[in-house]
Amino acid sequence: MALAFDEYGRPFIILKEQEQKTRLSGLEAQKANISAGRAVSRILRTSLGPKGMDKMLQSPDGDVTITNDGATILEQMDVDNQIAKLMVELSRSQDYEIGDGTTGVVVMAGALLEQAERLLERGIHPIRIAEGYEMASRIAVEHLERIAQKFDFGPTNIEPLVQTCMTTLSSKIVNRCKRALAEISVKAVLSVADLERKDVNLDLIKVEGKVGGKLEDTELIYGITVDKDMSHPQMPKQIEDAKIAILTCPFEPPKPKTKHKVDIDTVEKFQTLRQQEQKYFDDMVQKCKDVGATLVICQWGFDDEANHLLMHQNLPAVRWVGGVELELIAIATGGRIVPRFQELTPEKLGRAGLVREKSFGTTKDKMLYIEHCANSRAVTIFIRGAEISCSIAVEAAADKYPGVKQYAIRAFADALDAVPVALAENSGLQPIETLSAVKSQQIKENNPHFGIDCNDVGTNDMCEQNVFETLIGKQQQILLATQVVKMILKIDDVISPSDY
Repeated sequence: MALAFDEYGRPFIILKEQEQKTRLSGLEAQKANISAGRAVSRILRTSLGPKGMDKMLQSPDGDVTITNDGATILEQMDVDNQIAKLMVELSRSQDYEIGDGTTGVVVMAGALLEQAERLLERGIHPIRIAEGYEMASRIAVEHLERIAQKFDFGPTNIEPLVQTCMTTLSSKIVNRCKRALAEISVKAVLSVADLERKDVNLDLIKVEGKVGGKLEDTELIYGITVDKDMSHPQMPKQIEDAKIAILTCPFEPPKPKTKHKVDIDTVEKFQTLRQQEQKYFDDMVQKCKDVGATLVICQWGFDDEANHLLMHQNLPAVRWVGGVELELIAIATGGRIVPRFQELTPEKLGRAGLVREKSFGTTKDKMLYIEHCANSRAVTIFIRGAEISCSIAVEAAADKYPGVKQYAIRAFADALDAVPVALAENSGLQPIETLSAVKSQQIKENNPHFGIDCNDVGTNDMCEQNVFETLIGKQQQILLATQVVKMILKIDDVISPSDY
């Protein structure tokens, strides 16, 4: 695309190879963009809430994923439209910032786009709509601050965090074990969290899965699991107070970097070569024992002779351990990764209270558990198997704003109703009747905690049902959805390649 001017100085656009391109501009482009965004929102709408439906996704490799998590669905969808890709990025941002609310943020953005389309048809300029949405989002965020409740928690009082985590897990496939999994999740996060700095390094939490067994067999390990076993079947399966040598150098004789050839024409030469290799292996094993190591974990493999020698020297070893796992082991045990045998010293050994090899049932699967580490801030989870109140507040505030922006603010309030309406629909309830009853109850009793009774408990008070959501998560949903919708509304010209 190029910009040119005629003899009177009037600008006009020249499209290169315009027969191969399509162009939408003005209201037509805005409606096309809104339609694309709403299409993505409609896909996720039925997956919202504890009674939401699951989606089955098949990858090009034939792998099948069944989930109702918004971020996972959009991540695995093959999306071509650029506006639809914006919605995918919206969900990804929510997942990265908060880790929850990925479905709700896309549903909310779709509802805002739907309301914006109606305002555009009434002749309201998109900039006025965007400004009205921005004001309404600020009103909603401030209202959330006012109605939020603060819960104190600590290492000995984790119940508020468990309840919040159970709310998050209630819409997932694992909701039948949500209490146990919530407790595991909270304990794992608190184990690696720096509460003084309010910082959590989630990279220190490793999630490992094994096919077979029951979901109830999920456990939290205060340490590291490695999907390996001892290199020799006769090595000890359990080591207490282990001192671990973490090596990235192989247990083998050194090899010249150039091409080499050894001619062996007599038995004596072969014996000499074998004895030399034997001595090299002996020196390596003895070096490990001299520094006090009781377990060797090596990134590379070693041949049967070295393995046999390690077993006879009563030095258990694990081979072919990946680089990422080595780093986690080093962090957990307080050890140092050693690239050369000459650098191995007692100070570089990692320490763990217990290292054990565990077999799973009748299968041949085995894993190595490294527990009670020197640095306990690395854990492994091993797995088997308020919108309504904001809507009322925004609608009430709309009367204070004169002019066109009032319409956009009211539209924002209507869009906030999309989430409770979707929750009611997905739970098999009458959406309009249910929403009207809850709104009336909130206004009558001045209680912002009334919501949709998705689980048919018998009360609409979310506090009584122990349904909690984080304040920052809900605020982020509103702010991110508003920003994406504003971005889409400001696009009035789309030039794209033709389909042929």
